[in-house]
Amino acid sequence: MTMLLRDLGMIRVAAVSPALKVADVAFNLAAIEEATLLAADQGAQLVVFPELALTGYSCGDLFYQQSLLEAVRDGLKTLTTLSDQTGMILIVGAPVRQSGRLFNAAIVMSHGRICGVVPKTYLPNTQEFYEERWFSSAADLVDDQLTWLDETPPFGTDLLFDVDGMPDCLFGIEICEDGWVANPPSGGMAVAGATLLINLSASPEILGKCSYRRALVESQSARCLAAYVYASAGPGESSTDLVFSGHSLVAENGQILAETQRFQFTSQMAIADIDIQHLVHERLRNNSYAASQADQDYLLVPVEVAERPAIKLLRPIARSPFVPADVAERQGRCEEIFAIQTTGLMKRLMHTDSQKVVLGISGGLDSTLALLVTVKAFDRLKRSRDNIVAITMPGFGTTDRTRGNAEVLAGELGVKFRTISIDAAVYQHFTDIGQNPEIHDITYENSQARERTQILMDLANQLGGLVVGTGDLSELALGWSTYNGDHMSMYGVNSSVPKTLVRYLIEWCAEAEFSGRTAEVLHDVCATPVSPELLPPGADGGISQITEEHVGPYELHDFFLFQVVRNQFAPRKILDLAFRAFAGDYSQAEILKWLKLFYRRFFAQQFKRSCLPDGPKVGSVSLSPRGDWRMPSDASAALWLAELELVARKGSRPV
Repeated sequence: MTMLLRDLGMIRVAAVSPALKVADVAFNLAAIEEATLLAADQGAQLVVFPELALTGYSCGDLFYQQSLLEAVRDGLKTLTTLSDQTGMILIVGAPVRQSGRLFNAAIVMSHGRICGVVPKTYLPNTQEFYEERWFSSAADLVDDQLTWLDETPPFGTDLLFDVDGMPDCLFGIEICEDGWVANPPSGGMAVAGATLLINLSASPEILGKCSYRRALVESQSARCLAAYVYASAGPGESSTDLVFSGHSLVAENGQILAETQRFQFTSQMAIADIDIQHLVHERLRNNSYAASQADQDYLLVPVEVAERPAIKLLRPIARSPFVPADVAERQGRCEEIFAIQTTGLMKRLMHTDSQKVVLGISGGLDSTLALLVTVKAFDRLKRSRDNIVAITMPGFGTTDRTRGNAEVLAGELGVKFRTISIDAAVYQHFTDIGQNPEIHDITYENSQARERTQILMDLANQLGGLVVGTGDLSELALGWSTYNGDHMSMYGVNSSVPKTLVRYLIEWCAEAEFSGRTAEVLHDVCATPVSPELLPPGADGGISQITEEHVGPYELHDFFLFQVVRNQFAPRKILDLAFRAFAGDYSQAEILKWLKLFYRRFFAQQFKRSCLPDGPKVGSVSLSPRGDWRMPSDASAALWLAELELVARKGSRPV
């Protein structure tokens, strides 16, 4: 069964810069019709055209011409019919007369009728702009209805359009300059509940304006926790001294989802799927938004739209939401995170006046990153690295590869290195509690982890230092740690760094912070399978206990973690997004299996997260009980697992 966009809480929108000839309404109408049909073929549900798109923005005194205005009326009749034929919401800019005044307005059409008309409020009248010569501001309205085309649609700036059948999909409209003023109308619309903000624009191009425009759209969508659809006039509008580029954009909460190619005389379209559910969640978790008050009352205008299947989503689905795909952006993020980790540890060292640090290093990813952070913290504090005590504690599952990497790395970094075998102590413990060492159960594994933690804590006391923890965010989410073992430390530098990002942080360190033999070892650490090494090595001496064979791939779990904690999506939506993101790499049965496991472990292991040590928050997802994640330790996962079972029985799939 193919899901609908509505099932995913999404709506498909298009911002169009159509081909245009100034004052040629017939040509412009044909271009708008053609673009509308093209948008319909791509599954669009709401299509926005620029300011004064039917006539052209540059008509000047031709706006007074009776013939031009009559042609506009006829063109709108045609487009109203087209909205019914396509099942789409059409929003088109045109000049509109009311009570002896002419307004620059946006006309909203749906299912064969004009649903509402929104006039422009702020009319620029400086430099190349002369709008007050032809148009009246919305402030000059004398009637809140428009008698036109045998209809009486509501007319004003107090209109919010409610999309039928799509909860929380409410849109408001502003026109060009309205969005560039100090207090744009869209801010009030967003506070009143509009999740989709629309701007019909005719913005001429000058040097630097493109980047400024993009930043304006991004920032307004972020500030309003909304989507922002900006449709701007294309180069066919160019006349006299002005050149228009056709720069249309679709943004969602500070991220540009789509934009058109500029300076093209053919129609251009930016089309994207807006996640209304995600925007609503962002607002629910933001008490500043909840405390905001709208400065006016709004009239809710119902509009209808046809349903569209969600065969292929027109929005990015990041397989690794914690790891940017762009190399430059990823490197910048790694640098920022490493600085946050380092600064956090420095503050703890200064506050406790700890001159020494103790940490266990295994040659694995997490302990390696913790060691690198510690080294940089000491360097920045201008303290000797000799006060860093790195301890490797070989046990029953330790391999030569990881132990060798730990030893070489410590030597290259110039930290004090100690080897303390835990075998004898653990065997004695087995004798004390009556544990058969031939039974490789959870007691066999956790006894080793707790013995290592005891060594670290006691050495820290002996040296007057503190224990730096190594566990990462992904392990905390799954509870893949030993309670009061590696679960505990005096400061956990990796506690909000997900596993998929740890590897990239180490690789970044190898390229940007360290060199030579150190960098070589770091690259080999990145190539080592993830393992706690608590079970004896295989016959070949290699690692026998591969974590991802037991709990599933970390790239899947980090994807689940982001969608569950950051976006708070329902299981059915997370499953659908995962099917799309990992198609070809994992079967749908595998994804379902590991998502069920994620929910089971995430709920069952909350008690471990309820008593975590301090650690620096580095991103938007953290599981610290003191700031970011407050969850009952005994909450049931039944509701979420039941939904997954229902989806599995129905056989829902994205395509």
